[in-house]
Amino acid sequence: MSLNCNEINAILSELDLEGSFIQEIIQPGFDTLCFRAINKGTLENILICTSPQATRINLTKYKPPKNEKPLRFNQFLKSRVQGMRINSIVQLGLDRIVRMDISTWKEKLFIYIRLWSNAANVIVTDENGTILDCMFRRPKKGEVTGGSFIPEDKTVTEEEKAASLERFPVRDFSDIEFTDEQKSFTFNQKIDLYYSEHARVLSRESLLEQAEKWYNVRHSKMEAALEKLEQKKKDFENSGSLKHTGDLILSFGSQAEGSTLTCVDYDTGKEVHIRIDPKKSVQENAAVYYEQYKKAASGLEALEHDIELSKKAIAELDREYHEMVTQKNVLKIEQMLRHDTKPKQQTEKTHPGLHYEIEGWTVIVGRTATENDELLRHFVKGQDMWMHTRDYAGGYVFIKGKKDKTVPLDILLYAGNLAVYHSKARKNGQADLYYTQVKHLRRAKNGPKGLVLPTQEKNLLVKIDDARMRKLDEYLVQ
Repeated sequence: MSLNCNEINAILSELDLEGSFIQEIIQPGFDTLCFRAINKGTLENILICTSPQATRINLTKYKPPKNEKPLRFNQFLKSRVQGMRINSIVQLGLDRIVRMDISTWKEKLFIYIRLWSNAANVIVTDENGTILDCMFRRPKKGEVTGGSFIPEDKTVTEEEKAASLERFPVRDFSDIEFTDEQKSFTFNQKIDLYYSEHARVLSRESLLEQAEKWYNVRHSKMEAALEKLEQKKKDFENSGSLKHTGDLILSFGSQAEGSTLTCVDYDTGKEVHIRIDPKKSVQENAAVYYEQYKKAASGLEALEHDIELSKKAIAELDREYHEMVTQKNVLKIEQMLRHDTKPKQQTEKTHPGLHYEIEGWTVIVGRTATENDELLRHFVKGQDMWMHTRDYAGGYVFIKGKKDKTVPLDILLYAGNLAVYHSKARKNGQADLYYTQVKHLRRAKNGPKGLVLPTQEKNLLVKIDDARMRKLDEYLVQ
C-alpha cells in the first residue's frame, strides 16, 4: 500500500530539512533513491521509493547500499544536484507530488517527486520547468530531457482538507503489534518499520520468500547437475574392464569364431564372451578397447575437475543465501536478489575477449578477428607479449608486460595452450607458435582486419595440456 496524500503531509511535517545540504545521493536500485542531507551536524537519510504498492517518501535509519556501478539517473544527480541546499520541501495541494526547492549561489532547480502508485517518477527541472532529467523517461508523457513539467500548485481549503482526511485517513498501524519502544516512534519511523518488515512489497519477509525461491531453484539445478557428473564418474571408474577386455583379446584372439571371442577370464576363472570385428586383426580389435579405456581414463580426470567446480559453485550459492537471510537491511537484500539480472552497463567488460589472471600475470585472448583488432588498437602496449599459432588461423593471445620482468616459462605455456585451443589447430592437439612483443608487430598493408606481421619473433612448440586447460578455469576473470 502506497502513501496517501495525508500521510505524505504527515511525513513532511516531521522533516526538518530547510537549510540542509545534500551531502550524498545513492540509487541502490532502478526504483529507489536516497538523499543524504546534513543540517546542524545531523545526517538524515531521505528514502524515495517508486515501486508500485510501496510508493513513498520517508526518513530511514538505514544507509542504502550503493550499486556496483552508478545508474544513469544517479550519475546525473551526483553531477547536478549533490551539494545543493534544500530551501523547502512541500506537497503540491493533495496531488501526491512533492516539490523540493534546491539551489546554489548560481543555480536554482526543482525536484518533483510524484508518488502515484502506477506512474511514480522523480523529475528534475530548472526554474522555467524545463526537464533536465528523470528517473524514468516516458516520451509519450513528455517526461524526457528537454520536455516541460510544471504541475499546478492548488490552494487547498480547510473543508477540502477535512474531506480528504475523512476519505484518506492517516494510518495508525493498530493492526501491528509494536514493542514499547516502537509505540513512541514518529510517523516516519513507523512507516520505515512497516515497509521494512510488514508490507507485502519490499518487506524483509517477502524478500526472504523470494530469496528462498531463488535459492531452491538454483540449488536443485546444481544438485541435479552434480548428481549426473558423479554418476558419470562411477561409469568411468569401471573403465578398467575395457583395458582388461583388450588384454583378453590379445591373449585369446586366435580362438575367435566369427564376431564373438569365447574364452576363460584368467582373473576370475569364468567364461566370457567378447564382441569383436571379424574384419579386423587381433591387434586392431584390442586397440578399439584400449582407445575406449584411454578416453574414459582421460574423461575421468576432467570429470573430477568438473565435480570440484560444481561443489564450489554450490558452496558459493549457500554462502550467498546465508548472507541474504542474515542481512537486516531490506534494500541490501533487494539489491542482492538482483545480482544476476544486472543491466548491460554493469556487466560490460573493460576489454573484449577472455581475461585470465595467472599467478600475478594478466593474459588476454582475442577469439575473433574483430576482438584481435580491438585489442591491438586500444588495449595492449608495446612491451606486452603477443602469441599466435604458426600456419593456422586463430585468436591472438597477449601477456601484459611488467617492468624489468621476463615472462616465466610457465606463463608462456599457459598462454600457448590458450593460443592452440582458440585456433584451427585445436583438433591436432598441438601447434608451432611464434611470439614477440607488440612493438615488433606491423600491420599487413591492405590485409584483413587484425592481420599483423611479426619481427624478432621466437618459436615455441606447444601440445595442449588437459591439466593446464582445466586449471585455467580457476584463473578466468568473469
